[in-house]
Formats: sequence, C-alpha cells, structure tokens
Amino acid sequence: MENLEWLSRYLLVLGIPYFLVLMALELWALHGRGRTTAAKGYEWRDSATSVSMGALKLVVMIGCALYTVPLFAWVYEHRVFTLSPLVWWTWVLLFFADDFTYYWYHRFAHRVRLLWSEHVNHHSSEHYNLSTALRQSTLGPAFLFVYWLPLAWIGFHPAAIAVQFGLNLLYQFWIHTETVGNLGVFEKVFNTPSHHRVHHGSNGIYLDRNYAGILIIWDKLFGTFQPERKDVPVRYGLVHDIKTFRIGTVIFHELAFIVRQAWNAKGLRNKLGWILGPPEWSPEGPRWPDDHPQAVAARNQAS
Repeated sequence: MENLEWLSRYLLVLGIPYFLVLMALELWALHGRGRTTAAKGYEWRDSATSVSMGALKLVVMIGCALYTVPLFAWVYEHRVFTLSPLVWWTWVLLFFADDFTYYWYHRFAHRVRLLWSEHVNHHSSEHYNLSTALRQSTLGPAFLFVYWLPLAWIGFHPAAIAVQFGLNLLYQFWIHTETVGNLGVFEKVFNTPSHHRVHHGSNGIYLDRNYAGILIIWDKLFGTFQPERKDVPVRYGLVHDIKTFRIGTVIFHELAFIVRQAWNAKGLRNKLGWILGPPEWSPEGPRWPDDHPQAVAARNQAS
C-alpha cells in the first residue's frame, strides 16, 4: 500500500520523460513532413505557454492536496464497500468507473459556463500538438475533485483513484497530435488522435463532441460522438480566439467575461444564465457560430 500511495503522489512527475520523448518524436515526424511551424504543427510561443501552464497546474495540485487528500480520506472512512487495490478486479472496476466519471466531468465542463471557464484554456490554442496536451486547467484542481469523491464513498482507495486518474491523463497525452491518422478497429472502442482532433475543433459540426477520456464508447452510448470527416478539415481553437500567449489572459479571460456579463445583466434569471447556462447562452437566445448545425437549421427554416 505504501508503494501505491507513493505512486499516487509522483505518477504525473514520472510521466515527464514520456512527455518529452513523444514530443521529440512528433517534432521529428512533423519535420519530415516539412511543417514544424506552419498553421499545423508547433508555434514556439504557443508551446511555451502550454508547457508553462502544465507546470503551473502541478504546483496548484500540490497546494490543493492540503485539503483534497484529507477529504478523500474522510469519505473513504465512510465507504459503502471495501474494494481492495490488492486484487486485480478492483482495478478493472476502477478503470471503468474513473473513465465514466471523466466523461461526465468533461461534458459538464463544456456545457456549464462557469465550469467552461476553467476548462476553456485547454482549448485556447489554435495549434494541435503534444504540447497542447500540457495546456491544462490551472483552476480545476481547486474543485474538480468533487466528481471523483463518490468513488471513494463506493469503496475505492483514494490512492488507487489518484493513480487511475493519472493514468487516464497520461493516456490522453498521446492523442493530441496530427501525426497519427485513423487507427481502424481501435477507433471503435478507444479514444484516438482522430476522435480527439474532433473534440478540439471549433467547426460547428465538431463543437461539444467526443468527451471521452480513454474509451470512446461513452460518447457513442450518450449521443455525443462525431467522427472526423475528410471533407471538414479541423479548425483548432475557440469559436472566438483570444489571440494571445499571456498566461494570465489564457487562464482568466472566460471567468472575467462571465463576471462582466453577469454584473451588467438585468434580472436574476439573466445573471444566472451567464453563469450556469451553456457557452452559447445569451438573453436574446443561443449564439451559435454560423456553421453550427443548429444555426444552419434555423436559416433553412427561416428561408
């Protein structure tokens, strides 16, 4: 058990060589294709922002552990079952439970504006490469742990939850690349670079799709799956790109927008709409981008 607790603390730090090796391989592959600094590939200021935000998140996670670790321990003391991490089938159950939890956290993070304000920075890059995977939410560790607390209450050991959560994040690192194409039958069950390119697309047809962590089956089960289309090249970034590499702006721009809009809004309903509504919400009605299926349908109906 001591080894498990040690691994839970240092897993992401141990993953740093894995990050560096894969990024080097990606750069080599992109160089072979002659596009290391083109619209697709790497932009060094962008990558520096992403890597800095990844390092900053580790620091924030360490600080937040001062209260999240005792809280998970307290919930675990009041568990319903005891699912020992020393037996193999506990890890099978935890794999599915963690990935299912990640899907719903990720879906809410895109559909509730206050939660989107912490997740939006991961989508703020107009480039898609392995450094983009490191552009992590800085604010998230302060409160996102609540999604995983029920797993401790069910009976999974907190250290095992932390390890499986870390393994999920490590898996997701390699899918942030354009150098890997369609992977055939693997695509039917697992999240892949092709599926995740869709998720990072700001094209209307790709918005709010493919929330998966490891298993793409959740998106297929819950109606949020969208395959990558050859006739719709992915446009990375946000619907309204922020056009800056300043870390402070990247982290806080959406939260500042929410505060400003809610403060100036008339009536409690509108104030709550700006805070808890989906990102396209406005008092006048949904503000879909022009190429979103909803906007296209509305234009067709009007004509």
